[in-house]
Amino acid sequence: MPTSRFARFFLSGLTIAVATVIATPLASQGAVKNPSAATVLAAAAKALKSQTGVHIKVSTVSGKVDSSVVADLGTTSGTETYVSGDETFTIVVTPTYAYLSGSKTGLTTLMGLTSAEQKKVGSEAIAMKEGTTPYKTFQSNLTSSAFSELLPTAKGTTLESARDKATGGYQLSWATKATSSIPASTSVMVVSAKSPTLPLNETVTTANGKSHTTFTKWGEKVKVTKPSSTIAYASVFKS
Repeated sequence: MPTSRFARFFLSGLTIAVATVIATPLASQGAVKNPSAATVLAAAAKALKSQTGVHIKVSTVSGKVDSSVVADLGTTSGTETYVSGDETFTIVVTPTYAYLSGSKTGLTTLMGLTSAEQKKVGSEAIAMKEGTTPYKTFQSNLTSSAFSELLPTAKGTTLESARDKATGGYQLSWATKATSSIPASTSVMVVSAKSPTLPLNETVTTANGKSHTTFTKWGEKVKVTKPSSTIAYASVFKS
């Protein structure tokens, strides 16, 4: 099975996105002394190391198509659900298994299953055992091990001279060049100016659409529910 197209959807910069950020003048006081892009990111990276969970919500508009993602990333468990019209899928990660389920088009168009593979799955969830490559892929993206990937690199990132009006947070902006698979984009992440210095939201702009992501419930204890009906990975994908 190919790697999930969404496995890094919100972590890779939300490739189909755009938004407007309203700002106010940057005040001297805040959680970071002598704030700069490097010092704000360093403070955020340090704060992320002590977090046990986060709730992430992504709203995207590309053309006339709306899509959404809701995810909860915990220390050893996590879950995400993607919805765009008839295309849906859900991933659940536990300490021992990862599970993938979804609609017909969600599994074929988005997740890359063949029609024959999707028919085997039906309404069940594919079960991937701890230690296998598919499990490691989902586990690394849907647990706290992925927190560091929420942040951009300091190189190429600018601390804006104005704070976000709604939250008073620091605003970090950067541009991402187009590749063969993603369009060029510009991103703005708002990071709390109060301790702990954690990401609050992110907006991304491309020529194709817009996206807005919020990060809430930092420190939550994530609990997930195992699907009631499953099918073994090996029963779907023959080696």
